Amino acid sequence: MQHFITNDFLLTTSTAKTLYHTYAENLPIIDYHCHLSPREIAENKHYSNITEVWLYGDHYKWRAMRSCGVSEEYITGSASDYDKFRAWCRIMPKLIGNPLYHWSHLELRRFFDCDLTINEENCDAIWALTSEKLQSPDMTAQNLIRRSNVVVVCTTDDPADSLEYHMQLAESGFATKVLPTFRPDAAWKIDKKGIAAYIKRLGEANGVEITDYETLKTALTVALDRFEKAGCRVADHGFDLPTFAVPNEYAANEIFKKAIASDGAGISEEEVTLFRSQLFRFFGQQYVARNIGMQLHMGVLRNPNENMFKKLGPDTGFDTIMGPSFMPALAALLNYLNECNALPRTILYSINPTDNAAIGTLCGTYCVGDGSGVPRVTQGSAWWFNDHIDGMRDQLRSYAALSALGNHLGMLTDSRSFLSYPRHEYFRRILCNLIGDWVEAGQYPADYDALAQLVVDICYNNAKNYFAFEI
Repeated sequence: MQHFITNDFLLTTSTAKTLYHTYAENLPIIDYHCHLSPREIAENKHYSNITEVWLYGDHYKWRAMRSCGVSEEYITGSASDYDKFRAWCRIMPKLIGNPLYHWSHLELRRFFDCDLTINEENCDAIWALTSEKLQSPDMTAQNLIRRSNVVVVCTTDDPADSLEYHMQLAESGFATKVLPTFRPDAAWKIDKKGIAAYIKRLGEANGVEITDYETLKTALTVALDRFEKAGCRVADHGFDLPTFAVPNEYAANEIFKKAIASDGAGISEEEVTLFRSQLFRFFGQQYVARNIGMQLHMGVLRNPNENMFKKLGPDTGFDTIMGPSFMPALAALLNYLNECNALPRTILYSINPTDNAAIGTLCGTYCVGDGSGVPRVTQGSAWWFNDHIDGMRDQLRSYAALSALGNHLGMLTDSRSFLSYPRHEYFRRILCNLIGDWVEAGQYPADYDALAQLVVDICYNNAKNYFAFEI
């Protein structure tokens, strides 16, 4: 039986096949948002089996296994790596229509030259084949990146991080740029227990004793200096403001000192909103001055299953889509930053697919004719629960209808696994097929010079230029 991952997988028209194979397929990858470990890259980690490189830390797969009733012992528990992999193989036939089914088979094909269908019957053969392949020097963290033709990786890093592994990589001669992303969310969780200890660590990491809002800004400025020196071109924030409060530095200072003294106890939602709004002004000003792009991820309800949160902690597969609209608060924030000349190049992502049109039109509201040729505010690619075929196509269609598809920044992995780069291939195939559909329906001319430019820009050039990566 012929494997379903053929050369023309997801490509249904002759135009789509030409666009993908001629223009998109071999383009380098810019992975401008991921959660790879810089330490594992710097140490060029070698993985012992497929479970270690595939299932450790992948909450996408964990969620799918739980949806199929797999015992937690075989997900995050004490079962052996082999038994965890067998449990994964056992549920795979049920995942028809789930992007994990496609991603997993693409990864087997691209990294292990394996065209076996993933199921319990083939478990032992896949385990043996991948175990043998993983012994090769070609299967280390750096070589997996190199083999995937990745030219830039932007990891996600806290301002208290030392960035020692980024500096080590910069000095090592590793061809791929591994750059830090400034992710300061921990600094504004002033209503959470542990904030006092974190602020102490943040101060120590940046040589500043933090006692008030002013010294907090000093520490964050030092951190940004360090990040910029290490090549940082991107910042990232989880946006979860239910409302926006006009910043007030005096009030923010009093709230911050209260939070440190109480270790997060007794801080109201209104105080959190005001403090975060104040910090956004500071961050916006810093990003504009440093030409750093700002990503805002939104629409997530974090950890609603309290029992599992207490047992496993965050980022373990229990987050969900949040329904209430954040658009008024987001619009107010962007407007305020714009009025203060503190609105950097900004990318908006929502986990809620019903937000596509609202975000698309909001982006256009804050794009100005500055002669740069790129949008000031733009929508990011389909994110998290949306990076399946329908989710990507819907996001691309909405972006095209409400903005200019030729400015789309392309795909990112948002992943902790070094085997996730076929997600870029997945996106490129879906993009080329969508464009091919429009061309063959007579909705766009079969002008291959223009089509080639569109595809190459979306898949590579736009991200390179938007973030000013030096490649």
